[in-house]
Amino acid sequence: MTKWKNGIAKITLPTPFPVGDVNVFLVKGERLTLVDAGTNNDESWNAFVKQLNDLHLTPNDIEQVIITHHHPDHVGLLAYFPESVDVFGHQLNQPWLTATESFIEDNEVFFERTIEEFGVPHEFLTLKHEFRRTTEYFCNRVLTGHLVEGDTAPGLSGWKVLETPGHASSHIGLLRESDGAFIGGDLLLPHISPNPILEPPLSREFSRPRPQLELNASLEKLTHYNIQTVFPGHGDEITEVEPLIEKRLNRQHERAMLVKKWLQNEEMTVFEVCQRLFPHVYERELILTLSETAAQIDYLLSLQEITMINKEFPYRYRYKVKFPSVGGA
Repeated sequence: MTKWKNGIAKITLPTPFPVGDVNVFLVKGERLTLVDAGTNNDESWNAFVKQLNDLHLTPNDIEQVIITHHHPDHVGLLAYFPESVDVFGHQLNQPWLTATESFIEDNEVFFERTIEEFGVPHEFLTLKHEFRRTTEYFCNRVLTGHLVEGDTAPGLSGWKVLETPGHASSHIGLLRESDGAFIGGDLLLPHISPNPILEPPLSREFSRPRPQLELNASLEKLTHYNIQTVFPGHGDEITEVEPLIEKRLNRQHERAMLVKKWLQNEEMTVFEVCQRLFPHVYERELILTLSETAAQIDYLLSLQEITMINKEFPYRYRYKVKFPSVGGA
């Protein structure tokens, strides 16, 4: 049964996605606040209403919603709320929430270009339509206001906004500094690493974002705060915060070093590395596995461990030979 604990109540909702159930949180404050909303379907809504009933509440009691990021399992249920309910989040959520035809087309152009860059065979070109197919799980909503680093969350005195991009460009978390409670979206999860999902840049003129580097920086950022409990978007609460952050960063580094070892022996495209990293799942989860693979390439490039060896698509990469410095007498 859903219960309050220190002014926070976790509600767990089903999703149609491989990640499974998603957590959303009710928070008591000057305004009763819902942090994140589940998927846009009746199954999720019915589960939501039932768990509200456990708290002797109805959807009409919710006065505002704050979203940690724009993914459909975190925003879709907003479609069931009336326009009178205020919705707050990072400004980068907005194009995803309204998902205009021009934005969808920009998304498709980005992935078509990315497929060429990564050396993905043309048989996978339909991948570019994946976002269009998932829009049924989104919502059409305009943010009431934008949240940025250091803001006090509206209606929630004592809760501070932290910008934590990486899993999504729009990602934020909410920190209650009095007791170290952190509602973290998908930044830090108990059993899996969040995928640094590739997203189109804000303009077709800009280069591809590097979400793994942002994700690493966001995880390291958490270690500078006295966070006692993370309330994640999926799974149970996390109390051993810093050890888990260290584990996630080390695991990502180890995977990158494996890729570096391969590139010491041969030059490869992102797609070729992806096939080797995820031989059994890359075809059915190509966007996620390509995102994860590009993350390791970006990380190795940032360390100057590898180099890109051609300037035309598809890009190919290899180990960067390091010559010892010559000292003078």
